[in-house]
Amino acid sequence: METTNNQAGTPPDNNLVWAILCTVLCCLPLGIVAIIKSTKVKELWAQGDHAGAEKAAADAKKYSLWGAGIGLFFVIIYFILVAVGVAAGGF
Repeated sequence: METTNNQAGTPPDNNLVWAILCTVLCCLPLGIVAIIKSTKVKELWAQGDHAGAEKAAADAKKYSLWGAGIGLFFVIIYFILVAVGVAAGGF
């Protein structure tokens, strides 16, 4: 079993807030995966699978960050395309 400072009592942060924000604001597919991973954290912790709970929490954070990055990328592309359209006299 992996030794961490969380082993004694509380499960790791499940990053559910970030997963929900990612789903609503950024990238729906990755946000859904992040929500699924984050909801498994408490269940795995309760079953005694502390390493699995830590991995699920880390995965939820990873998918949330990837979704936010992809969402930000598309927002930047959108603004670039609008600026090019305005500069070309298309609007």
